[in-house]
Amino acid sequence: MNGTVVTKHKRLFLLAALALPALSGLTGCQVDVGGQTLPSPYWLTDDVQYFAPGPEFKLAREAAAMQAAAAEAGPNAGGNQQ
Repeated sequence: MNGTVVTKHKRLFLLAALALPALSGLTGCQVDVGGQTLPSPYWLTDDVQYFAPGPEFKLAREAAAMQAAAAEAGPNAGGNQQ
């Protein structure tokens, strides 16, 4: 009787040792390999998020404010005096 219990425990341990890596491979987690974030196995069936394109120059308001300040200061402002 003792031999059959040990055999059953060995089989159970072997089954668990084989099943756990197989199940962890099917979870669909992202992994970080060599600085890259690789997608899950389900990335082909995932819904796509759309972000509308914005302006090409992202600092348009800041550039306009700087030009307005330069125009207000005058043509000789800014250290280019000779």
